[in-house]
Amino acid sequence: MNLAITLLMAVAVASVIGTVLKQNEPYQNYIIKFGPFWFEVFEKLALYDVYSASWFLFILGFLVVSTSVCIYRNAPTMLKSISHFRTHVGLNSLRAFHNRQEWVIPRPEAEVAPQLAAMARTHGYRLRSQDHGDHRVHAAMKGSWNRLGYVFTHAAIVIICIGGLVDGNVPLKLKESSGQIQIETRDIPASQVPAKSWLSVKNPSFRGSVTIAEGTSANLAFLQLRDGYLVQPLPFRIELKDFRIEHYFTGQPKSFESDLVIHDPELEQPLESTIAVNHPLVYKGYAIYQSSFNDGGSKLNIRAWPLLARDLQPHDIESAVFQDVKVTSPRGTLTMELTDFKLYNVNPVEEDDESGKQFRNYGPSFTFKLRDETGAAREYENYMSPVEFEGRSMYISGVRTTPAEPFRYLHIPADSKYSLERFLKFNALLRDQERVRELAEETTRGSFDQLTLERPELRQEVIENMVHLVGLFTQGGVDAILEQVNRSAPEERRTQVMDAYLKVLQTILGELYLELLAGEGVDFSQGMSESDARFFDDSLNAISSLGHYGAPFFAQLTGFEHLQASGLQIARAPGKNVVYLGCALLTLGVFLMFYVRHSRLWFRVEEKDGHTRLLFAGTGHRHERDFAEEFTRLRAELEQRLGVADRPPAQP
Repeated sequence: MNLAITLLMAVAVASVIGTVLKQNEPYQNYIIKFGPFWFEVFEKLALYDVYSASWFLFILGFLVVSTSVCIYRNAPTMLKSISHFRTHVGLNSLRAFHNRQEWVIPRPEAEVAPQLAAMARTHGYRLRSQDHGDHRVHAAMKGSWNRLGYVFTHAAIVIICIGGLVDGNVPLKLKESSGQIQIETRDIPASQVPAKSWLSVKNPSFRGSVTIAEGTSANLAFLQLRDGYLVQPLPFRIELKDFRIEHYFTGQPKSFESDLVIHDPELEQPLESTIAVNHPLVYKGYAIYQSSFNDGGSKLNIRAWPLLARDLQPHDIESAVFQDVKVTSPRGTLTMELTDFKLYNVNPVEEDDESGKQFRNYGPSFTFKLRDETGAAREYENYMSPVEFEGRSMYISGVRTTPAEPFRYLHIPADSKYSLERFLKFNALLRDQERVRELAEETTRGSFDQLTLERPELRQEVIENMVHLVGLFTQGGVDAILEQVNRSAPEERRTQVMDAYLKVLQTILGELYLELLAGEGVDFSQGMSESDARFFDDSLNAISSLGHYGAPFFAQLTGFEHLQASGLQIARAPGKNVVYLGCALLTLGVFLMFYVRHSRLWFRVEEKDGHTRLLFAGTGHRHERDFAEEFTRLRAELEQRLGVADRPPAQP
């Protein structure tokens, strides 16, 4: 019993883990979530596919065998006890019962026996009598079906474990251990997956997934196993006609559903059905669940604006999500891998006193990776429209080097036309070394013409330093200038040198910005407006961050054609109905054990000299306190029926 309870507890804990921890995810997801150390610990315990783990299946198999043996040994005795009234019980045994009472009744047995039978049947007891010559025993019993509870609960454990074994991929594990199948780990199209990684269409039990874009179809599913997958063909084709999704005001999905069409040669007409979360389509024993959603390969129009050169000529890209594009840049040929597109981005913001809303839709965004020739990649998330921050409109782009870290965002200010034009022109102007040099010469000419220098070459040295200072800023921002100061200036003068550098830099950058405003026809004779000054500060912050941004261009989304995809989970689980049967049997068994009370009564009647000696005894299986109260009531009723309420009880 202790071993059985321990094993059942192990199964229960494993089932909780299998419910809380999402099963059969790609290993990379678990590494990101738990880290390398705990990932390996959980992987050794097979917690990522706990229901198919060898130790879990072994426990189920052991419970089937051990419980079946227990049923074989004890069930006949339990079933026999249902109809066994025990009419051969001895006098001393009855007197040993805690609940008992004896009387001597001045009436013959023929008058007493009918009263005993009537009282027993009135309270739902079945009665059997046995004549033993010198005495007669009347045995009564009710609630004997309680014994079936033990049989049902043990049988339920066997049935549930068998259902778990049926759906536990035992045949799959045997084929894998014998080398008949091999898990595929490469990210390749299904058409290129070798035959050893394909399962039979007659595979009795599996749970796989497939993503289908709108207007397309599929006749297979992918079974995620450890660090790879297997391909499961289906005897029919699933087409996705339309996918719909609704959101809460917080941006979280409220509901999503798919309009499916089943194409099967055995059908006269295709079967159309709509599925939603918790409302699957069951066809030929295959359950098709709505599990997730994704982008279906949306077509994107992207304009790549150069950030590291004086050139303002953009590069237009037309591609789609899940496709790769080669882009030539000052850093060599880069591969732009488009990975996702989101039509809505509802994010929390500070509460607006006017609208009272705490969430705002930032509009469409797309995600991509830039991979260089060495294979190193950074991931980017760019929003299509400018986003308002503290009254200023910004184009934002997130960047991260690994999926485990959060995005760090670059904020590029938008001009009065909500475009990137002014910032891009200003950034390109800073990278025009010829114009920067001309401006440096103009700045120093007035100062040096008023001085008589013993070293005329000092003017050229100052000009070169100013040009170099602007170059440092455009390459690495203020951090690059600080690094230069720490490397070249004595420690006690670094603060003074840094302040001087920043003043010179601000002067040059300010002149370049005024030149840009003049080209736009902006009147700043009375000084710059607050919005223009704020744009200047925001632009400097953005340019200072470009060195850490990592991309040689800014990818602006200019148009899109949105396509959605539905994530379907397809399961074939014949053991499910077996488990349901076991659960129903378990419920019935528990009810019989805990809510049906098994009680027994005995009336030992012995007649002598016209008097009847009556011994009344009883016992209840479990619920002893409740039975003691019932016995007291029965004894009082029996005394009233027989008219012995005022008589002293008989002495043994």
